[in-house]
Amino acid sequence: MVFHYVAADATGQMTEGDLEGNDLQDALRWLAGKELRPVSVKPVEQKKKGLSLGGGGSVNTSDKVFLTKYLALMLRVGTDLMSAINILIDDFDKPAVRQLLLEVRENLSKGRPFYETFEKHPKWFSATFVNLVRAAERSGNLQKTFEDLSTTLEKDAELQSHIRSALIYPAVLVVMASGILTFLVTYALPKVAGVFSSSGIQPPTFSRIVFGVGLFIGGNIMIIAPSVILVVVGLIWAVWKTEVGRHAFDEVMTHTPFIKTIYDEIAVQRMASTMSSLLGAGLPVNQSLEIAADTVGVRQYREALMRITKDGLEKGLTIGDAFKRETVFPRMVTNLVAISEKAGHLEEVLNTLSEFYAANIDSNITALVSLLEPAMLLIMGVMVALIALSIIVPIYQLTTSF
Repeated sequence: MVFHYVAADATGQMTEGDLEGNDLQDALRWLAGKELRPVSVKPVEQKKKGLSLGGGGSVNTSDKVFLTKYLALMLRVGTDLMSAINILIDDFDKPAVRQLLLEVRENLSKGRPFYETFEKHPKWFSATFVNLVRAAERSGNLQKTFEDLSTTLEKDAELQSHIRSALIYPAVLVVMASGILTFLVTYALPKVAGVFSSSGIQPPTFSRIVFGVGLFIGGNIMIIAPSVILVVVGLIWAVWKTEVGRHAFDEVMTHTPFIKTIYDEIAVQRMASTMSSLLGAGLPVNQSLEIAADTVGVRQYREALMRITKDGLEKGLTIGDAFKRETVFPRMVTNLVAISEKAGHLEEVLNTLSEFYAANIDSNITALVSLLEPAMLLIMGVMVALIALSIIVPIYQLTTSF
């Protein structure tokens, strides 16, 4: 049974939290053992084992940046971790984050590790985040780790924001083109085709083809539109939820001109950033490589990193030699890894690689969008022009026949 308590400690400071007990007497004994004087102890109907989505939303990147920045600041000025969590609970209004902090406080009050709470919620806290906190807790370097985490999260959020903003204009063009074509096919073409059918005039072959396609789509729009939506949703679901879908998506992305370069650079940047952070926190190279393999997001790179660990390092190869055996990585990356390993600066070089590839991704996305915009405008213009011509030419033919 779960109880929510409000109690005062020996100094008179109020504290609250949740605890487990068989009954009320058990809860009171637990509080007495902690030298807490109960003010209110009430049973909770249902224990909250995870972050509730009902009305609370999720823990997003902005929330994680705020948490890590705040905790780093409070630890730097000498505030203990429990006090910092208590202040956050009082000031944070977002239900999902507040519930997370309550869970953190409960675990800390029971002597459990700090990282354990984040480990229970892999949907919002990656293996990299959890392992960095775990390593920092063991080494007593939570402040520095939280500072590094906030910086890394901010950089990742900035990169993702740039990618999203760069794709907004192409997405708007696609929606506009789809709307215009839908209007022409479902409204304009059937009207014009009906005029020619009633007049008995035979339109040109090209116009008949366009009219036929338009009439078919317009007459079956209630079947075609849901079918297209279901196919799109099904493809998205397959890519995100199935191994076959992810494999097919990787194959398409890694063989599409222009996109292939960006896709590969994102994988290398994630690998370099993750390994740099984990090595800096003191994790072994093998464990850092395995965690990085889960974060790269591209099958070829994930498999390559696992081979480096299993078939390379575990069999006595150096990191540089193991990387050189994998042709999926750019030669610049493998050479720098080998050189930095010998010089003893692997963490610093990986961080430099991460920043270099982040800048490259930024410029390449900008270049790709600058190519996509006129190309999509041209395609949309050609399609509209073809439909317009298929309507204008028969109308001209009709008017000249009188």
